[in-house]
Amino acid sequence: MSAQDDPARWAIATRDLRREYTVRRGRQRHTLVALDDVNITVPRGELFGLLGPNGAGKSTLIKILTTLLLPTSGRAWVLGYDVAHQHRELRPFINMVSGGETSGYGLLTVEENLWMFSQFHGMPSDLARRRIRDLAARLGLLDRLNTKVSELSTGLRQKMNIIRGFLTEPEVLFLDEPTLGLDVNAAREVRAFVRQWMEARPDRTVLLTTHYMHEAEELCDRVAIIHRGRIIALDTPENLKRQVQGEALFRLRVEAPGPLDLSALEALPGVRRVRQQVGPAAVRIDLRLDDDAALPAVLEALTRQRARLLSLEKRAPTLEDVFVHLVGEDLTPSEAPA
Repeated sequence: MSAQDDPARWAIATRDLRREYTVRRGRQRHTLVALDDVNITVPRGELFGLLGPNGAGKSTLIKILTTLLLPTSGRAWVLGYDVAHQHRELRPFINMVSGGETSGYGLLTVEENLWMFSQFHGMPSDLARRRIRDLAARLGLLDRLNTKVSELSTGLRQKMNIIRGFLTEPEVLFLDEPTLGLDVNAAREVRAFVRQWMEARPDRTVLLTTHYMHEAEELCDRVAIIHRGRIIALDTPENLKRQVQGEALFRLRVEAPGPLDLSALEALPGVRRVRQQVGPAAVRIDLRLDDDAALPAVLEALTRQRARLLSLEKRAPTLEDVFVHLVGEDLTPSEAPA
């Protein structure tokens, strides 16, 4: 029996996992494939990332692994439990946090909501209150424990949801876009806390979904890139980035009278991709070139478009570059330079 055939060896394992939805368009029915033959294994103690754009299938996979959704075909196990047939046995050992969710009763305070949740899991009341205060202190929410949830900002409510996820000390924790709605500093606090939480007990496992490439690079031991329901790459962040190390990546800032004609740049020999972002003071250009030798022709073409170079830097590849390399489109269209 191979390791793949022995799901009890893994924190998470899937075999040919598929999920389809039937959608109506007028009088016709269409089949939408959300997950397409997904096969992954996650050892205990790993922080495993699932990186992909919105609609790629990340949340669908988490819903199946947390027993909230049945697969159309294939199988999945968490801690050796079959998620479709042993959900009652599995649920005490897992928890989930979703970004942007609106859980909690608005008329109750933060502490009352968290304490009530702890009782659903059968935690002793004194232990629950100690953990609530400890987690609130570590995530900067201690002074809001007596505040009604309805009075919290979106970011503070998300922090409460994060505390709820860690409160029961799960063996496997699923974080589905956990920093959605948080500002930069709060998101940084959450990422640091996740790492500290795992280091305190090496047998804990986290599956993180995100479309923020820097979050996956900072946190994850391994990353699976998912696109249209299929896993298209799976490795450590460093190994994935080696796939594009043969390319030359440049970022330029230029002063220009307006948006640049990208087609003229993309037609140049050795130019693989050009993106621009027009700002109030300058235009930012991201270049993917076959090698450094293609850069002088790009600079000449910019001069012909009356663009004046302000700065130029050669940058290291990111996971977004890997995604673009594999599928030919941006990972985060709304955030990446257009």
